[in-house]
Amino acid sequence: MAWHSFVAVGDSFTEGMNDHDPSGNGFRGWADLVAERLAAEAAARGEEFHYANLAIRGRLFNAVVDEQLSPTLAMRPDLVSFAAGGNDALRPNFDGPALVARFEEVLTQLRSAGADVILFRFADLSRRLPGRRIIVPRASYLNDAAAEVAARQGAFLVDLWSDEELSLNTAMWSEDRLHLSTAGHHRVAGHVLTALGLIPDPTWMDVPPAPRPLSWPMARAADARWTVRYLAPWVKRRVQGRSSGDLVTAKRPELAPVLPPTD
Repeated sequence: MAWHSFVAVGDSFTEGMNDHDPSGNGFRGWADLVAERLAAEAAARGEEFHYANLAIRGRLFNAVVDEQLSPTLAMRPDLVSFAAGGNDALRPNFDGPALVARFEEVLTQLRSAGADVILFRFADLSRRLPGRRIIVPRASYLNDAAAEVAARQGAFLVDLWSDEELSLNTAMWSEDRLHLSTAGHHRVAGHVLTALGLIPDPTWMDVPPAPRPLSWPMARAADARWTVRYLAPWVKRRVQGRSSGDLVTAKRPELAPVLPPTD
């Protein structure tokens, strides 16, 4: 299938945290990698390819829809990735049924506009975060809903939950335990391209060696450092009603040409 335009919608997962762009210009991430590959496919056909990335870190599901859906529909892309709800699953007021109902409405609008849509079953974050007994049922609920909506709406489904390397190998994740590492973003890009019927760069699916397990005292010290550096600021923002994305704008707010990779 030939696509000429791609809009990526969502939160930090799609923005590309924490995959630092080799050019030094912010974050890259799986969506940028996918866009570059699709641009290469278009170039081989003698055509241009355009890409926008509206994702902003910290956004809850409703904010993603309220802020990003209308601009996406206005751009009339032929491919859209939609990934949201993960931040909601970490909040105490999580309302799964309401979120899923709106999820279906969003997909109906995108598909009615003629866009092919990419959806995700998210990887298991709970092995590295506190509150596993709360997070896992919520993540499973969202993932099951994504699979059902994808089947009903004819969307492409990328099943990250079933990838044990993403769930178990800490090298796939950055120091904050919440966002993918560069290796993790490459692996997600590989999964997305495979779901689209394309063959990814085989190195993107390479599995980096998992770090050696820490001794109990060293693991507890690492947990303490993580709590001070990442968990405590996250809690403080929740108490103050702030978000990590309050001062962040979309890195590619409009469809623009993408050059295929030169390497």
